Amino acid sequence: MRATVVWRILVDKFPAPDVAKSLHLCVKTVMKWTRRYLSQGVDGLYDLPRSGAPRTFSVNQRLEVLAIACDDPVNYGYPEGTTWALDRLTQTANARVEGPAMSRSSIQRTLARGELRPHKTRMWLHSKDPLFKEKVNAIVGLYLEPPSDAVVLSVDEKTSIQALERPYRRKPAQRGRPGRFEFEYERHGTTSLIAAFNVKTGKVLHRLGPTRTANDLLAFMEEVAHHHRDAKKIIVIWDNLNIHLEGRDHRWSTFNARHGGKFELCYTPIHASWVNQVEVFFSILEKACLRWGSFGSVNELEAAITGFIRRWNDVEGHPFDWTFRGYPLQSKAA
Repeated sequence: MRATVVWRILVDKFPAPDVAKSLHLCVKTVMKWTRRYLSQGVDGLYDLPRSGAPRTFSVNQRLEVLAIACDDPVNYGYPEGTTWALDRLTQTANARVEGPAMSRSSIQRTLARGELRPHKTRMWLHSKDPLFKEKVNAIVGLYLEPPSDAVVLSVDEKTSIQALERPYRRKPAQRGRPGRFEFEYERHGTTSLIAAFNVKTGKVLHRLGPTRTANDLLAFMEEVAHHHRDAKKIIVIWDNLNIHLEGRDHRWSTFNARHGGKFELCYTPIHASWVNQVEVFFSILEKACLRWGSFGSVNELEAAITGFIRRWNDVEGHPFDWTFRGYPLQSKAA
């Protein structure tokens, strides 16, 4: 704005009142910055040092507060499992950090400036698989560049889906007020869903039943084999659940031999269900169909799931745009 004022007066030679009117400023402001530019050049357009009260707390004192917030409260005499709350952190900081006592609001501002929220936590599960990155990259490669001669299916199970009936219908959202649903419910049993998500087309094959056993999965995979009977190769991506493994009866070797060896099983790393695309579909199903639904029986629940999947396949379904490109791997030579 200051440079604009000077430029308009010196270059275009507009009168100060005209410049002030066009820029919605007062004439004094226009003349002030013009005089400063004429006397000091471009340096005159910068702010001068401002007066004010000196800082109460030093930089080192604030850094010590951040360091305590990043540490485990156990190291400061609190019981195992304790998390930092603002009052607890304020008390600890004033007892441990040299300098003037800091108020609760000063501690809060220090945390905000450091973009630190020690009271918030997120769940995390570490995978001990030594080939974690390599396995993830192999699966991501199937998502980003699926083989042209193969069908890529993401398979998993969603178990113990409850048929919950609520005594009152959900109330839709109104202006300035979110939708509401009844907290109380009555259970009417559960069902299990086995699904195969086609990575290329977004279509879903599914099977519903009261159990999720190896025999249930074998029966479902027979349906998959029949549905894709014309495919030359079928790549199945799933996790390390016990029924996905060979077992004593060598179930999957026998199954694959029965179908001409066209199936290739690809296992996700341990504790890496997020890399399985069918989990994304399960999340959509949960939010759009199950979470707010009211089902008077297992049959109603299964009918709702089947109806949602049918609509997904006919209208809404689509392959997922997988944005994660994999982990960079360091070569042995490097």
